[in-house]
Order: sequence, then structure tokens, then C-alpha cells
Amino acid sequence: MLALVTCREAREVDTDLPLLVRELPDAVVADWDDEGVDWSAFDVIVLRSPWDYHRRRDEFLAWAAAASSVSRLWNPIEVVEWNTDKRYLDDLADDGIPTVPTSFLTDVGAVDRFEHDGGFVGDVVVKPSVGASASGVLLTHDEPTAAAGHARALLRSGLTPMVQTYLRDVEAAGETALVYLGGAFSHGVRRRVVLPPAGTDGDVLGDERSEARRPTAAERWLGDAVIARLPDTAYARIDLLPTVEGPVVLEVEVTEPSLFLHLDDGAPARAAAAFRSL
Repeated sequence: MLALVTCREAREVDTDLPLLVRELPDAVVADWDDEGVDWSAFDVIVLRSPWDYHRRRDEFLAWAAAASSVSRLWNPIEVVEWNTDKRYLDDLADDGIPTVPTSFLTDVGAVDRFEHDGGFVGDVVVKPSVGASASGVLLTHDEPTAAAGHARALLRSGLTPMVQTYLRDVEAAGETALVYLGGAFSHGVRRRVVLPPAGTDGDVLGDERSEARRPTAAERWLGDAVIARLPDTAYARIDLLPTVEGPVVLEVEVTEPSLFLHLDDGAPARAAAAFRSL
């Protein structure tokens, strides 16, 4: 028996779930924090939309570890632990993968030094290293005081702020998401995400629109290079941004990504086949 893991607030908005249920009629959809679920009853547990994990990551990881001790959790617990904090971007960069220029500021002193060195000058995105969608994200255009203030606020709330260069080419081209199922490329997606500007609530969800898109050869090469560096995965989404020098990795989503199955006619069946084979 197979479980598709979600959370209460995602059940009505996860567009992948009904498509997967149609392809996997025997699967059970369950909330990860439902204490009434016996996870040992499932042969395979597939994380799909536990989209509230970032608010209580420690609790979520404890649940994932417990679930993986009584069943087969996908993606594996080691991948989930690594992927739920965006400091994994440093690991990718160390491996030679081109990524969005990113700095992680682990304490007030680091924020002060970064501000003194002009790190908040220009177009920057400040967000927590543990986050989902646009939660806690702030985009500033040469507003170093606002950017530094947001970083300090994240620290005060117990989060690690990360600062990324805002790559303006995304405004015209959008993000490219590459979806992999069972380790193989499935389909590409073009995403447009509008981030909250300075002076707005950083917890406002980004305005996202998506459509099918065939990735370029350079995007496919980069996506494949990232996948080759990961352990076996049942699913993955590699989010890329354009630059004049070629695509760079914005995020690697191997915990609970939307797979945009509705944008490719064959994707639901491919996802179901990948999950059945686990």
C-alpha cells in the first residue's frame, strides 16, 4: 500500500494530488502530522505536499525519521534533511554547479559585516534558509537599510537569513523548472513568480503563473548535472534562472515540490509508474 503525504492546508490547492489519485486509485492521501495514521501500514510513503513543514522543520524531520524507520520513505530521509535547508546551495556550488550568488548570514555579526561591506546594495532577495514559496521573502532594489533590517528580523525569529543577487533577466524569461520522475527527465515548466517588494508583508505568497516549456540544451545539461549528484530520487524539480552567461540553479526541490503534472499529458502516468516502482 502506498501513502501520498500532504497537509491540511494543501489538500485543496495541490493540483498534483487528484491526478495522482486517479492514476493510483489504491493510494491513501494522509496528512504528515495526523496522529491517527499508522505509517507502518504502508509499504511506501511518498512525500508530496507537506507544505507547512518550514514552520516546524524539527517536528517534520522527526516525523520523517520515524516514518522511514517503519516504511520506505521517498524521497529518503537523508535527502529530506539536506534539502529542507537551502544551505545545500553551498554544497552544489562547491561541486562546481553554477548557482545564484548566495550568502548565508548565521548571526548578527555576519549581518553587520555584510552590511558594512555593501552586500545589501543593489537588487537583492533576502529570505530564510528554511522556507517555502515566498514565505519570509523580501525583494529590495538598492534599499540596503530595508534588506539588512529584514535579515535581522529573520535572525530574531530564529531563522537563518540568506541573501541572493536578484537576476533581472527572470522578469522577461521567467524561471525554468525541470521535473524529473524516477531519475529521468519528464517535462519542463516556465514559471513567473512575483516577489513581495520592500514595505510589504514578507509572508505574502508569490504570485505564480506557470505553463509548459521545452528547456534549452544548456538548461537540460545543468538539470542533468544536478540530478547526477543526488542519491536516487523518486521525483525532483530543478529550478533555474537565466543569466547572460547561461542558466544557474535557484533551488533543488526534492522534498515536496509541485510537479506541475497538469502541464504534460503523460506526466501523471509517469509519476505513478515511478511511485509504483519504489
